[in-house]
Amino acid sequence: MSQPVAPLAPPAPVGGPGEEPAQQQTASEEGLPKRFGKYTLLRTLARGGMAELFLAIQKSVAGFEKLIVIKRILPSMNQDKAFIEMLLHEARIAATLSHPNIVQIFDVGSVDGLYFIAMEHVHGEDIRSIVRQMKKKGVGEFPLEHAIAITLGMCTGLAYAHDKRDLEGTALGIVHRDISPQNVVVTFTGDVKIVDFGIAKSDTKGQESTKSGKLKGKVPYMSPEQARGENIDARSDLFATGVMLFELTTGKRLFKGASEYETLKLICDRDYPRPSQVRAGYPAALEAIVMKALSKDKLERYQTARDMQADLEAFVREQRIAVSTINLTAFMQSLFEDKLVSQKEELLQGKQLADIIEAQQPFESMQDLHTGTATSGLGAAHTLSGQEKKGGVGIAIAAMLVLLIGGVGGMFFYMKKKQTAAAAAAAAAAAAMTRPAPVAQVAKGSVVVSSDPPGASIWIDGDLRTDSTPATISLLPTNGKAIEIKVTKDGFEANRQSVTLTDLAPKATVSAVMKKGSVVVDVTVGPEAVKPTITLDGKKYETLSIDSISSGDQHKLTVSAPGFVDYSTSFIGSPQEKKHFDVTLQKFVAATPTGVKVDTGPKGNGKLNVGASGGWCNVSVDGAPKGATPVAGIELSAGTHRVTCTPGDGKPAQSATVNVPVDGTARQKFTL
Repeated sequence: MSQPVAPLAPPAPVGGPGEEPAQQQTASEEGLPKRFGKYTLLRTLARGGMAELFLAIQKSVAGFEKLIVIKRILPSMNQDKAFIEMLLHEARIAATLSHPNIVQIFDVGSVDGLYFIAMEHVHGEDIRSIVRQMKKKGVGEFPLEHAIAITLGMCTGLAYAHDKRDLEGTALGIVHRDISPQNVVVTFTGDVKIVDFGIAKSDTKGQESTKSGKLKGKVPYMSPEQARGENIDARSDLFATGVMLFELTTGKRLFKGASEYETLKLICDRDYPRPSQVRAGYPAALEAIVMKALSKDKLERYQTARDMQADLEAFVREQRIAVSTINLTAFMQSLFEDKLVSQKEELLQGKQLADIIEAQQPFESMQDLHTGTATSGLGAAHTLSGQEKKGGVGIAIAAMLVLLIGGVGGMFFYMKKKQTAAAAAAAAAAAAMTRPAPVAQVAKGSVVVSSDPPGASIWIDGDLRTDSTPATISLLPTNGKAIEIKVTKDGFEANRQSVTLTDLAPKATVSAVMKKGSVVVDVTVGPEAVKPTITLDGKKYETLSIDSISSGDQHKLTVSAPGFVDYSTSFIGSPQEKKHFDVTLQKFVAATPTGVKVDTGPKGNGKLNVGASGGWCNVSVDGAPKGATPVAGIELSAGTHRVTCTPGDGKPAQSATVNVPVDGTARQKFTL
C-alpha cells in the first residue's frame, strides 16, 4: 500500500558539526586534484565550521584503486589539542564499527599537520538533499514506504552501534549524538547509511568531555536531555530518529523556532503536536510509534533501537506497505537522473588528472633515492643541489623531466585548462540560479494574533510556533498567497482563519473567539473489579466521562489498569457527538520459558460491529476484508484485533485496535 506524504521543508542548519555543500567553488580554486599523503583529493564535497570533505582516490600496487571520502579538519581546529585528542579517540572507536547501515571509517591520521579521517565513499544523497531535489523537480509527496524504509535502516544501524562491545566483551556505550537529515544518506542502490559516527560519544576510558559548542549535534533534532546539557545515552538517538520519522511522514518540521533558544524551548517546554494534528488520516499505529519515540521522559521512550525497529516492521506487515530496496533505488535514480550523469563525467575527468599526478610518482621516487631522502608521496618537496645538478644522474633525471613536460605534462595542462573552463561555466550557472528573489517575495509581513481566552497555541501553515496568544508573528511572506492560521487550546475547538499579505498590505489582525469543545467521550470498562486510568491525548483523567473535547481533530484514548494490557484507540469526533467506548481489558501474562504452558486469557469467541459516519468505507479486520459499512456480527476470537476503514472516495484509511469480549460484542465507529 502506498501512502504518499508531503515533503518536509528543507531543514536549516541550526548549529552543530554538519557541513554545508561547497558553493560556487571550483577545483582550480582549491588546486585539485592534488596529493594528500597516500591519497589524491579529486574535488571538494562540502565545507563546514570544523572540517571539509573531499572525494579522494587511493591507489596501490597491481592497479588497486578505491574511491574514498577524506574529512580534513580545518587548520583553526588543529590548534585545539583537547579537540584533536577527543576526535582521534572517538574515530578509533567508530573505526571498529562494520555494518551495512553505517559508513565505515578506514583511516585516521595527519598530513602536514592537518588531521583527517578517511571513510567509505557512499554514492548517494542525504535526506536534506533529497527533499531539496524533490522541491526542485516539483515532486510534492514523499512516499510513506520510503520514509519507513529509511527509518528502518537507521534503527538497524543504531541497534548495532549501541550494542557494540570491545574484544573483552565490555559495552562501548556508543551514542551518535547527531542523528539528523544531513547525517543519513540514501544510496543510488537503495541502501541507508548513517554517517559521522566518527564524532560519536562512547563510555570508554580516556575520553575528553565535549567542550561547549563542539560536536553537540543539531538543535532541532536534540532530545530534551541533550538540549538541557544532561548525560545522554542511546535513547537520545532514538528521540532524534522519532523527529525525523515525524517530519518525513507529515511533511512538516517538528521543532522550528526563530532562534536556537526558541527551538530549545519548543523541545524542552512545549507539548509536541501529534502527527494526526498535522496531517489528516495519519495512520494511528504509526502515530503511536512516533509519539513513543518522542516521549520527553526517556523511561517512557523506546529503550532500544531494536524495539522501535520491531514495531515499525509489525506496522509494515499489518498495513501491507510495500517497503522495497528496488523501489527506493528507482526513486533515487529518477530523482537525481541529471546529477548522476554529471557526476560520472566529473569523476572521469578527476580520475584522469589523478592518473597524471600518479604517473609523476616514480620520477620523484628516483629523485628521493638520488638525494638519499625517503618519502611516502608528494607531500614533501625535494630539490637537487648545485653539485648534484652537474652529475650524470642529474642530467638523466632532467632529460626525463623534459619528456614528462612534453608528454604527460602537456596533457595535464590541457586537462587543467578544460576543467577550469567547465568549472567557470558551472559557477556562472550556479550564480544565475541563486540570484536574489524579487522584492515582492521578501518575508516582511506580520500578523497580530489574539484569542479569548488567551494563552492559546498558534500554528502558521501547519507549523507550531513558540508564541502563545496574544502575539505578533513577524517575517511572513507578502506574496499574495493565503496563510493559514490555526489557534488551539485544550478544552476548546480549534479556530482556523486565513490571511493574505501583500507589499501594499503587509499587516493583518486575527482575533479568535474560542468555543468550548463539543465532543463527549464516555467509557465503560470491564471486568467490573478493575480500577482503570483513562488517558486522553497524554492527559490522565479520574472520570470515565470526559467533555469539552475538540471536534475535527484526531485524539488518542488509552485505558489502563494494574495487571492488564493497555487498550488504545484513536478517534475523530464530530460537533456535538457523544462517543462511547465499551472496553474489556485483557489480563497481562508475563513471558515464560520455552515449553511452559500458561493461561493466555479468556477462551472463546465474540462479535464485532463496525460503522462509519460522514460516508462509508471498506472494512478489514487483521488484514482480512469484511465488506462495506455498516458491518455487523463479525465473529472473531476473543482478544485484540486490528480494524481498518478504507473510504471508497480515496481518502486516507483509518485504523483502530479493538478488544472483542468472550460471548460479547465490540463496537467501533469511524468518522470520515
